Amino acid sequence: MTAIEVTGFAERLRRETAQAHSDTENAQFVTELLAGRLTREGYAALLAQSWFVYEALERVGRGHAGDPIAGPFLDDALLRTPALEADLTFLLGPRWRETIAPLPAAERYVARLERVAAARPEVFLAHHYLRYLGDLSGGQIIRRMLERAYGFDRDGLRFYIFDDIPKPKPFKDAYRAKLDAAPLDEVQQRTVIDEANLVFGLNGDLFADLAADLDRYRTTPPLP
Repeated sequence: MTAIEVTGFAERLRRETAQAHSDTENAQFVTELLAGRLTREGYAALLAQSWFVYEALERVGRGHAGDPIAGPFLDDALLRTPALEADLTFLLGPRWRETIAPLPAAERYVARLERVAAARPEVFLAHHYLRYLGDLSGGQIIRRMLERAYGFDRDGLRFYIFDDIPKPKPFKDAYRAKLDAAPLDEVQQRTVIDEANLVFGLNGDLFADLAADLDRYRTTPPLP
């Protein structure tokens, strides 16, 4: 008798978003930043756009605190807005809010959070999963690459530092277990997957908007 493979929802979600994930992480802006070929101004531009996204994500999340689908995933240890604000203060100065504005892709991203994710917890879950598990996974690799490329220690990298999650792997394992146990029917699971792929597209659009200013952000000469 042939054994039937049983795949949990967390693994299904990973598999069915893998291509979109790969497409996004190979964006030109990200590649050049991590190679140290962009200025600190370019890095600050990325953090500024991230601030608009996380401020909306975390504000919307507070509205899902009692929801049986989204509520179990909310954890103050994950919150990134204060860390982003500290990094932007370090990079741009205390009046950084006066110097930044959302790019068109960031505006679309925020609108998706406020209009759709705020109303549908399974949609919000897709956004939450993509952002925070990404920050605890590839984000830690990005942190080390930025340390080497730009000489940052803690200031400038607080976005990637989770003081209350000293060991990301157990946290991520527990998060995936919650995904497997989440009270999602098949339609809702499909919604999470589709939304996660859509969010990867929103991220790609944001990187494309940032790449429009690559010539302005490039170092001269490039860092070795």
